[in-house]
Amino acid sequence: MAVLNRIAAYAPEMAEWRRHLHRHPELRFACHKTAAFVAAKLREFGVDEIHEGIAETGIVALIDGQGEGPVIGLRADMDALPITEATGVEHASEVPGVMHACGHDGHTAMLLGAARYLAETRRFRGRVALIFQPAEEDGGGGEVMVKEGILERFGIGEVYALHNTPTVPLGHFVTTPGPIMASVDTARVTLTGRGGHGAYPHECVDPVPALVGMVGALQTIASRNIDPLDEVVVSVTEIHAGTASNIIPETAFFGATIRSFRPEVRARIQQRFEEIVAGHAAAYGVQAEIDYELGYPATVNASDQTAFAVETARDVSGAAAVEAEGGREMGAEDFSYLLEKRPGCYLFLGQGKGAGLHHPAYEFNDEAAPYGASFFARLVERAQPLG
Repeated sequence: MAVLNRIAAYAPEMAEWRRHLHRHPELRFACHKTAAFVAAKLREFGVDEIHEGIAETGIVALIDGQGEGPVIGLRADMDALPITEATGVEHASEVPGVMHACGHDGHTAMLLGAARYLAETRRFRGRVALIFQPAEEDGGGGEVMVKEGILERFGIGEVYALHNTPTVPLGHFVTTPGPIMASVDTARVTLTGRGGHGAYPHECVDPVPALVGMVGALQTIASRNIDPLDEVVVSVTEIHAGTASNIIPETAFFGATIRSFRPEVRARIQQRFEEIVAGHAAAYGVQAEIDYELGYPATVNASDQTAFAVETARDVSGAAAVEAEGGREMGAEDFSYLLEKRPGCYLFLGQGKGAGLHHPAYEFNDEAAPYGASFFARLVERAQPLG
């Protein structure tokens, strides 16, 4: 088996759809034009049901197979990023300061290609639920769609998703059972002392030494409080303090991103983070206000569904082009909310060239789309076969 011939024939049209979406990127939940385009294509393909307005602009479309059977969910994200494009391509973004720098235009095109094939052939039992989701980059659209009941409402039993990656050869698949992407939490800490003249520090309570001490001490969480076999990231990414060289500031601020894979490790990091900040604040005589925000949970693949997805990927690209235990990474993904509720698998699809994700010169490789669409289509046919 390889890329499905019928889907290969769609390749020019999938590229056309993708480039249309690329010209008209939208942020977060405001994917109105994107959703309208998707819905129009789905109607053109003759899918059986289209449910719009989920999580504001999300869509769930249903295709009936032949005979009774389960419901399998396939998901694509639709939103773009607040980045000014620097690709120079003819179909570059027409929206200033917004571009598809993560390939969600390609993900949407791939799922549309699979939808067209499945609606034409219907060589499966049960139903397929096509999930077009807004706000993956910011806002947790996956969580909102889950909270709005799509899994129960449409009887979805398993869920699958793909994400492109320029670091993997074209048409190759990479996944792993268990955690594949990290949870992501954000901490914002504001320190308040007593400002004054830089020449008279004894009359002030300087928040800057407190901030410096905290930032250094927070690095001991990963090195001294967590098992070395548990991957953890605690990165201070923002520091703001002061306005002039001769003024001791009243306040200082720092922000951090925190990433891990296991819930108990996640909780331990938060505990130690808050203890370290509180202890240093007391030692330096400053007030500390901590805003610790729990973000996307870890993306955790189910073992059986991952093994099945790997075999399907091998159908499409061949055994040598599929890495079944490709390790995990510290990025985060809100498909995790669907995987918390239903077994499934998240995979990376290589596009083989180009700038990295979230880079202003990033461009989805349209040659990857037939691989992704074929994977989705074969997944349904193999999971819910006729006869």
